[in-house]
Amino acid sequence: MDQAPGSPQGPQGPQDQGSKDARSLPTCYRHPDRETGIRCTRCERPICPECMISASVGFQCPDCVRDGSGTGHAPTANQPRTLAGGTQTRDTRLLTKILIGVNVVMFLAQLRLGDRFTDRLELIGRAYVPSLGSLEGVAEGQWYRMLTSMFLHGSYIHILFNMLSLWWLGGPLEAALGRARYFALYFVSGLAGSGLTYLLAAQNQPSLGASGAIFGLFGATAVLMRRLNYDMRPIIALLVINLIFTFGWSNIAWQAHIGGLVGGVVIGYAMVHAPREKRTLIQYGTCALVLAVVVVATLVRTAQLT
Repeated sequence: MDQAPGSPQGPQGPQDQGSKDARSLPTCYRHPDRETGIRCTRCERPICPECMISASVGFQCPDCVRDGSGTGHAPTANQPRTLAGGTQTRDTRLLTKILIGVNVVMFLAQLRLGDRFTDRLELIGRAYVPSLGSLEGVAEGQWYRMLTSMFLHGSYIHILFNMLSLWWLGGPLEAALGRARYFALYFVSGLAGSGLTYLLAAQNQPSLGASGAIFGLFGATAVLMRRLNYDMRPIIALLVINLIFTFGWSNIAWQAHIGGLVGGVVIGYAMVHAPREKRTLIQYGTCALVLAVVVVATLVRTAQLT
């Protein structure tokens, strides 16, 4: 048999055969520069070690796992994660928009329904409320006031300032933490503010506003910026200005601001510094711990007033 010019004479050796087999291996469908002998057990596309995900039998590719192919993995198993371990979403401000919407709706209800509506939902320890004609307050078993008061406001300026702060702080935090962790931060910080207000304020002093939760976002933002080595001066300056208003103006429940700030710092630190292997346990465990402190403070104050 004739041979092409320049081709080796005689039979191929073991080394030549191995080179031919290596060149015949397919490449990963996501990484064309990587040869692999592994295929997805569902779609049979070649996958490299970085792309293979364990299934009940063999391995599957990220696309099949994401589509929910019966591997035992959730469809979100291959989704990218935020800094705090949350799931990244397309609209990183969705929850912030919802919170602003709820606050605005509640404020419109206050304007429409009048003082009786506000008197039923604002935070108060224990006092006789003339518009309701009865003794009202958290100490009377109305614990829901600690939550509902977080969505009430006393004036247009009050809600405008708080909602601008929520928009400015909430969006970046929601993107960095993920919706579930951001939700926990907002509500637990707000309840921490309500808890300290109930514990330290006069029992007949009404309190309302999202400021406790907003100050929680301030605290968490400072922790996040420190974690990312950002310039801390803008957030510190803004926080100092807010604290000056807190203690310099009358009719401001400073307890809500300080309680929310402390809660936000503690929860924010747990969110961005928790080790990866125990991240979820530490993050939500810290939220539960702060919430437990709020419950204890509430029980102590209730015992004092009753």
